Amino acid sequence: MGVKLAEVVAVLDDAYPPGLAHGWDSVGLVCGDPDEAVESVTVAVDATAEVVRTVGRRGLLVAHHPLLLRGVDTVAASTPKGALIHHLIRDGAALFTAHTNADSADPGVSDALADALGVTVDGVLDPAPGGPDTDKWVILVPPEAAEAVRVAVFEAGAGHIGDYSHCSWSVTGRGQFLPLDGASPTIGTVGSVEHLAEERVEVIAPSRLRAQVLAAMRAAHPYEEPAFDVLTLAPLPAGVGIGRIGGLAQPLRFADFVARVNSVLPQTTWGVRAAGDPDEPVSRVAVCGGAGDSLLAAASAAGVDAYVTADLRHHPADEHRRAGGVALVDVAHWASEYPWCAQVADLLTSQFGSALPVAVSGIRTDPWNIEFQSAKGNP
Repeated sequence: MGVKLAEVVAVLDDAYPPGLAHGWDSVGLVCGDPDEAVESVTVAVDATAEVVRTVGRRGLLVAHHPLLLRGVDTVAASTPKGALIHHLIRDGAALFTAHTNADSADPGVSDALADALGVTVDGVLDPAPGGPDTDKWVILVPPEAAEAVRVAVFEAGAGHIGDYSHCSWSVTGRGQFLPLDGASPTIGTVGSVEHLAEERVEVIAPSRLRAQVLAAMRAAHPYEEPAFDVLTLAPLPAGVGIGRIGGLAQPLRFADFVARVNSVLPQTTWGVRAAGDPDEPVSRVAVCGGAGDSLLAAASAAGVDAYVTADLRHHPADEHRRAGGVALVDVAHWASEYPWCAQVADLLTSQFGSALPVAVSGIRTDPWNIEFQSAKGNP
């Protein structure tokens, strides 16, 4: 029966988790029957009419840019986008999109760009939050009641670390307390300082389960007033996020680095533009596939010598350079994301081998198609 669409989608979702997509984005399966077989895959940056015509019967088009990013109230064949959907459905073909989730994934769009430029990645330019909010619970309990407390908080959802459950750490120490008037101590008497052995039990739990863990701990703890701490843990770098930072194997003059960018990326009418001292050495580089002028400040703070991205606007770039920001290399949006297509093709080929032919579309979907260079030179 070949490879089912659902199997291919599962591999893509694992590589580019939908949860990494920005809230405004639209990613995942756009059309196609997950239970049907897929006979081929085409990878492209954009789902244009010309690209869609190459997909073929029972093919899957994996595109970076969403076809239906904003809400629509019709996909009639008389509309440009509706016509593409109808064409795919008539051929039993499918469309899948990985956009900002592919931008943030590790590896993702910017990793592919960095690799094409000879940049060895060692950091994220704009890191994504490192997972859900997590608490550490520190509970002091008499040793004979420690196991009951552990069991209770585990059942409430505490103690999960990755693929492990029932995780905790304990050490025995010496505690003391003085029951005051009105207290009803389980151990000790009112007015007398009590010294006793206590076990320090530590577990972690999602912050969203704080109320449940608290209730379970109180119910299982023998003390009238349990002693405990709840500490919110700082998120750790997760290796995902927008843009990448890395180094060149050998330093290059900025002008020579710009020439490398021009030579390794696909040619466009937009070309390659740069701003910086031609003779300044470049060894550390930041990259961001797609529009990246929102990260100009992050690039300057990253300790790099140059920043490669797309769609740089006049005023942000000018102000960045006036403020002493790092050298800039501006390329076409499509060209900056095109290396990702090969990344996807390699991913699917490694997973399915000869059972699923995969091809990168060679069609240039950059919207700019006319280039004019004045013979008069610069004004």
